[in-house]
Amino acid sequence: MSRSGSVLFVVYGATGDLASRRLFPALHSTLDADDGSLVLGVAKGDLTDADLQQTATASLVAAGVADGAAVEWARRRVRYHRAAEDGSVGSLADRIARLEAEHDLAGNRIFYLALPPTAFAPVIDALGTAGLHRASGWVRLVVEKPFGLDLDSARRLNDLTHRWFDEGQVYRIDHYLGKETVQNLLVFRFTNPVFEASWNRSSIDRVEITVAETLDVGTRGRFYELTGAIGDILQSHLTQVLTLVAMEPPPAFEANAIRDEKVKVLRSIRGIPERAVVVGQYGEGSIEGAPVAAYRSTDGVAEDSRVPTFAAVRLWIDNWRWQGVPFYLRTGKAMSRRLTEVVVTFRPPPICFFHAGPDDCVTHSNRLFLTLQPDEGFALHIEVKDPAADNAVRTIPLRFSYDELAQIPDAYHTLIGDLLDGDQTLFVRGDETEEAWRLFAPTLSYDLPLHEYPAGSWGPPEANRLLPDGTDWATMR
Repeated sequence: MSRSGSVLFVVYGATGDLASRRLFPALHSTLDADDGSLVLGVAKGDLTDADLQQTATASLVAAGVADGAAVEWARRRVRYHRAAEDGSVGSLADRIARLEAEHDLAGNRIFYLALPPTAFAPVIDALGTAGLHRASGWVRLVVEKPFGLDLDSARRLNDLTHRWFDEGQVYRIDHYLGKETVQNLLVFRFTNPVFEASWNRSSIDRVEITVAETLDVGTRGRFYELTGAIGDILQSHLTQVLTLVAMEPPPAFEANAIRDEKVKVLRSIRGIPERAVVVGQYGEGSIEGAPVAAYRSTDGVAEDSRVPTFAAVRLWIDNWRWQGVPFYLRTGKAMSRRLTEVVVTFRPPPICFFHAGPDDCVTHSNRLFLTLQPDEGFALHIEVKDPAADNAVRTIPLRFSYDELAQIPDAYHTLIGDLLDGDQTLFVRGDETEEAWRLFAPTLSYDLPLHEYPAGSWGPPEANRLLPDGTDWATMR
């Protein structure tokens, strides 16, 4: 499939935060300037075309588009349709047919569900029942994460989706996969023999992956009560990064070949016992000098909520490459700083030649820090002789920053471009979602202590017990 002709891009949830912050700027930069494509926003508010055009204009201006160009693009491209209260899409089908006829569109349609996870199933079923899963051109369905809230719901949602849409039509979006630095994990590993040769159990001691956010839950309390840290980040973003770090080289750089290898990793991960999971919930604190209220005082959150805003796990991958190498994953809201990073700790030398004292070895393990956001780049920490002292060793970083090359495009720009081109490489396949939930769904039922941590910290110190004795998380620096 490819981007052939104009498209009608239907956005469910067009008045929401995602559409405003991400989708309108990405659509502005990716839709062909001359093919007549339209954006049809669908929501429940009593708005007009002009109202949504004004919203789109403000979104583009905030993204750096000149006022006049933003106004003109929104006027030509953006339309609004009020969703039926009963969830039916008959009037939407009529509106789509009229717009395609009036603007001589090619019959290509994209339905983007920028909605809460509980709304996915009824909307997908309504689209299929009305026959909107087929058209004279191609039809693609985009579903935001989380895809399901546990294994059973993910399976039901996959079954319902496949009742109407072929897998080749379905694009489960995880915006982390659109980040240049996440995609660079494959390039870094498979085009640099010096790393690929050591990317295994013989050379690597452990791997840590962190997704830390300084943001608290904010206005998303009701949504977060449904997902928590496990459904919101651990099962999706963190797991996707894990598979790219651990996968085998695919036979071709092609969507299904890459996704096949990612699924093999997920199927090789050992079941996660209770002792390998630590969860927490942020209390009062401060971030960058600003006070932050406790999670339980957030609108939409139960006063006695047990939903974790922090989760850390220890995983083992039972395959030839990774047998015996622990993987540590952690994520949290209201953390000390915003950071997404992979840290690979290599095994130390088998013999220590340099000593600060008779029994004090001063050689440390090499570490590779792959920073995915912010300050995108990498640093390889190696040992060199300290010129200021005899028989002494110093750790220094060899660094690279993406700022040295070019400005990194927004992830949604990349993903919507791929969506329009029909390239599913950076989207999540149905069996991937089920395998990820197979791993993490059992943890939702564990009776785990919920450790409180102050907003603005690195989470509960109890997460350190997952690591080898005497070590800390490598990103605490």
